[in-house]
Amino acid sequence: MGNTDDLGKLLLRVVLGVLILLHGVAKIMGGPAFVISAATSAGMPAAVGYLVYIGEVLAPILLIIGVWSRLAALIIAGNMAFAIFLVHMKQLTSLSSSGGWALELQGMFLFSALALVLLGAGRFSIGGRGGKWN
Repeated sequence: MGNTDDLGKLLLRVVLGVLILLHGVAKIMGGPAFVISAATSAGMPAAVGYLVYIGEVLAPILLIIGVWSRLAALIIAGNMAFAIFLVHMKQLTSLSSSGGWALELQGMFLFSALALVLLGAGRFSIGGRGGKWN
């Protein structure tokens, strides 16, 4: 049973990491202007906009390879909470045209990251099952 648990953790880590990393790569290619604009319009300093690179590039890479996975997942969860707060609040109680929650992707990212905070990386990670922060 332990192997299937660890395989499940690996699958969750890699899928979440890759999907979030793709958003980070897009922000590297397009620049942080949109995020900086969203942060400053919410009254935050422009420097907060650059933190998106930690949440969408560095943390997903750590999650994929399985180093400091709980911390990386916590950073991703925080990043998603900020994204929902800064960009998607108007959709928080909305349904999509197909009847699903308008923020189901953001919600799935947020709660998958929180699950990994609780579960850890598992055996199939560089940090290993018993590694600190894994």
